[in-house]
Amino acid sequence: MARDDTVLVLGATGGIGGEVARQLRDAGWQVRALKRGAVEGREDGITWLAGDAMDPQAVMKAAEGCAVIVHAVNPPGYRGWAQLVLPMLDNTIAAAKAEGATLVLPGTVYNFGPDAFPLLTEDSPQHPVTRKGAIRVEMERRLEEASRGGTRVLIVRAGDFFGPRPGNNWFSQGLVKAGRPVKAVSDPGRPGLGHQWSYLPDVARAMVELLARRDRLEPFARFHMAGHWDADGTRMSGAIRQVVARRTGAVPRVSAFPWWLLTWASPFVTTFREMREMRYLWQTPVQMDNAKLVAFLGREPHTPLDEAVEAALDGMGSLGAAPAAVAA
Repeated sequence: MARDDTVLVLGATGGIGGEVARQLRDAGWQVRALKRGAVEGREDGITWLAGDAMDPQAVMKAAEGCAVIVHAVNPPGYRGWAQLVLPMLDNTIAAAKAEGATLVLPGTVYNFGPDAFPLLTEDSPQHPVTRKGAIRVEMERRLEEASRGGTRVLIVRAGDFFGPRPGNNWFSQGLVKAGRPVKAVSDPGRPGLGHQWSYLPDVARAMVELLARRDRLEPFARFHMAGHWDADGTRMSGAIRQVVARRTGAVPRVSAFPWWLLTWASPFVTTFREMREMRYLWQTPVQMDNAKLVAFLGREPHTPLDEAVEAALDGMGSLGAAPAAVAA
């Protein structure tokens, strides 16, 4: 029998999965995490279980007694999307059905094409222009079908992630490099075009608050987050430069992202090929309307940009000690 305070997180070693797991733990949930090769046991308040999201029996066993399953697992480095993503989701859906659990999915903007731009609502048409986008649409179709069969579904969609424990994202792999001093900020966007960012702890907080009210959610509930809107494409790079200058005394330069390099290396590097496929999202403004979320929660969790950027760079190991004060 499911316990109202027990949750299984798939993908708890990733950016959004890990953040959700920690925040659910801090909110009083009993958190389980499934990981391949894990040393089973309790660590930092989370119960780790050994298993693979591709193994239906492992997922089913890990989900026993859970009221919520967070499906935040993705193939590392974008590898094997076509072969792995949908089978993993089917295993989670089966476990959620068996336990009567609410299934939570972090959504993406990959689902949408130019006919839905520039402002996305929860009901915007989903006509993707990429292979990953088509898979994401199919994921949500399967979830909606499951909801008609009695499984409650919650999808929270946000912009490009950044945060202290980022996983794979543009901030830590494109704009700057995790673990390295920030000497330059590489800008993937076109000059003057807006871009939407989402701070991982804010996204996780929204999920936790929505789950606390899940008895009031519709069976197939979708919410969009506004996050941090960079209206002209300079706000994020400016925040990075300000934080780095204040902490290190050096001001990073801003340069154009080397798209040519992705094009050249795409045949040989899977991650580069998949990143290049999403270039269209840097060539047009894409923004999300959070009116539904605000109406339901009363507000959207929102950390000021400078504070969020500093925490992200700190967590990534990209900031050294603050410069020594100069004597008067």
